[in-house]
Amino acid sequence: KDIAEQLHLKNPKSFVGIFDRPNLTYRVIQRTNRTTQILEILGRHSKEASIVYCISRRETEQLAKHLTAAGLLAHPYHAGLDAKTRHRTQEAFAKESLDIVVATVAFGMGIDRSNVRLVLHTGLPKSLEAYQQETGRAGRDGLAAECVLLYSPADVFSWEALIRRGAESSELPDAESQELIDSQIVHLQRMRKYAQAARCRHAFLSEHFGQPYELSNCKNCDVCLGETTNLADSNTVAQKIISCVARVSERFGVRHLCEVLRGAQTAPIQRHGHHRLSTYGILKSYDQRICENLVHQLLDQEYLSRSIGDRPVVMLNKKSWEILRNQREVILLEPRIKKTIGSRKESDDWNGVDRTLFDHLRQWRRKIADERGKPAWTILDDRALRSIAREKPTSPAMLLNCKGIGEKRLADHGVALLEIIKQHHREFE
Repeated sequence: KDIAEQLHLKNPKSFVGIFDRPNLTYRVIQRTNRTTQILEILGRHSKEASIVYCISRRETEQLAKHLTAAGLLAHPYHAGLDAKTRHRTQEAFAKESLDIVVATVAFGMGIDRSNVRLVLHTGLPKSLEAYQQETGRAGRDGLAAECVLLYSPADVFSWEALIRRGAESSELPDAESQELIDSQIVHLQRMRKYAQAARCRHAFLSEHFGQPYELSNCKNCDVCLGETTNLADSNTVAQKIISCVARVSERFGVRHLCEVLRGAQTAPIQRHGHHRLSTYGILKSYDQRICENLVHQLLDQEYLSRSIGDRPVVMLNKKSWEILRNQREVILLEPRIKKTIGSRKESDDWNGVDRTLFDHLRQWRRKIADERGKPAWTILDDRALRSIAREKPTSPAMLLNCKGIGEKRLADHGVALLEIIKQHHREFE
């Protein structure tokens, strides 16, 4: 509408596409040991194109070094690098001589590679709009791809601080500056709700962008795949947390609240006499990290509120009292740190594919792409290579039956492809 108004268009035709990307598997995992978790996730995508997103330039460079030292060649990519270095990295990624790029959000606007199998966010993006754009670079060939978000509640505080600093350094009037801050924080809170959601992630994203989601189970996100578990006695745990907020007079932040709930022996607890509260140690079986995760789930579902400012405190609201009176049901997710399995779609895409032959075909494609100075996917995309590695054709007629192979590509590459298959058969006879 805005574009039509700006261009003074009269009765323009509007075409609305389907927002959902059913070939993408969305997962959110609580971030604990970042480097270890990243290595484990990348390990599921060995020799496959992956984009790893970090919030800061410094993080991209440090992580790229860690990954390369661990045997996974990775290059950083951000706006602070000179144009020549950025071009070299982008070209290597497009030609498949480089499979892992660690980037800030500036990367990928014009990236020419359709077979990105993994988009990994090492921290919370600043908005669902940014997240959709960045994960949208995965699986553009229509084959299964994975989008993983490593989330920590600390990301929200980091972003809020960055937003406030950015507004303070701007030359906008105070009223406009505050309006900008409020708008960005609203976007950030929606992103946080997605990270803590206990419902289908495909449905969450589709509905956020104004499209209804018809399926009751997408079978392609951690929630629908059963990788998340509802916490037993969610209501009881929620009541204990909310009671503690009331006992500390709604004057403390998440960390102190959880230290009271766990029965920690800290100077602030002693100083405020919180060791004498009935809620002191009432959740002692949980460690600090898990306890904080549960509090943030209550905040995200608006069963608790939080003040605005540099030192936010946790407060009660109408829903809090409804929970205490058993007038409202709560669903909390059990905080988890576990390995995930592939989606059914991902398994189907690889069903019957000879992985060794597929790797040989990729090496050939990379060589041809280098010789012609073109992105590798323009030679043959992954869907075509997987079809060939599945069917293993032994004649031009059989090769024509493979996906992505027409008369022109048969003429261009048929002899070479059949020779690779022939050599592969010899190796395994």
